[in-house]
Amino acid sequence: MDAEGTEVVRRSGALELSGAKEIETVVGQPLGWSSWQTITQRDVDRFADVTGDHQWIHTDPARARTGPFGTTIAHGYLTLALIPRLLDDVVQISGFSATLNYGVNRVRFPAAVPVGSRIRLHGTLASFTPTHVGHQLIITSVIEIDGVDKPACVADSVVLLIP
Repeated sequence: MDAEGTEVVRRSGALELSGAKEIETVVGQPLGWSSWQTITQRDVDRFADVTGDHQWIHTDPARARTGPFGTTIAHGYLTLALIPRLLDDVVQISGFSATLNYGVNRVRFPAAVPVGSRIRLHGTLASFTPTHVGHQLIITSVIEIDGVDKPACVADSVVLLIP
């Protein structure tokens, strides 16, 4: 139930919101959790190949064993790049011709993500405002690491919804 007592619909765990009126009912509300995803060395190596960031802390397990984390860690930007995929587990938005990742207002990486860790995302709908081309949605995403107190990433994602 949302703040007004209206039942919200979830499909496979994801909250389904259709159109502006339904989105407006959950502004300021937690949207839920994604499923857990394990970060593998293959994920990190593939991200390194795409970005050209082959720093040893990410890609050299032998050297990283003697480093500050005792293992390789995921790139912060890999964690950030997983937000759209993880959010897909949390909320499904329909009723618009296009949904575009428009940017990020704020990003922090409070804790490193060791390879082999499980992460998941908790989303909160921070704001929903009309623009000259549609609506702008801001979702605060907190990515937690299983068993770790500090989050891996906190980001305010900006999504543009075009009618």
